[in-house]
Amino acid sequence: MPDYLPQKRDQDLTFAPLRHYISKMKGGRCTDLPKVTWTGLLFTAAGTITGVGLVAFLAVYCSLPLLLPSFGASAVLLYATCHAPVAQPRNVVGGHLVSAAAGVLVYHFFGNTWWTIALGVTLAAVLMLVTRTLHPPGGATAYIAVYSGQEFSFIIFPVGVGIICLVIIAVLINNLSRERSYPVYWF
Repeated sequence: MPDYLPQKRDQDLTFAPLRHYISKMKGGRCTDLPKVTWTGLLFTAAGTITGVGLVAFLAVYCSLPLLLPSFGASAVLLYATCHAPVAQPRNVVGGHLVSAAAGVLVYHFFGNTWWTIALGVTLAAVLMLVTRTLHPPGGATAYIAVYSGQEFSFIIFPVGVGIICLVIIAVLINNLSRERSYPVYWF
């Protein structure tokens, strides 16, 4: 047997963890994409325009500071994927409130720097997991709180009031559809 073969086996063993790690990135085909129906599209559009419209109306015509970019992402989850765990009221409301609190606290303790923005989002993610209120747009809420230097009132107004408006519209609009039932659970 040639001398190089055992060396090749040793090299194979050396790179095996790397090959395994890279092979996990191949992915596959998604076979369980939800079916899109015309009525589903209609209710998604109706919910989104009503929910975001209500928050925007209150912001513009009542001079209430309710406009947060993270609410746009929440609207997509509430009105397009209302069955998903991250779109349930506990997750939506709790995720935004926990994240807003994390962002405000980080800002008040450490200020606004590149690493405090990262810390605010990280703390929000960890707290959402611990409190079982994971809602990905909450990460953006924490980011906004640190980046724009928000006070503690930010947690209730605009975050709490704005997200409650979006959830109320989600409950009203999604349940008009025969295809939908929202929420799947409250707590």
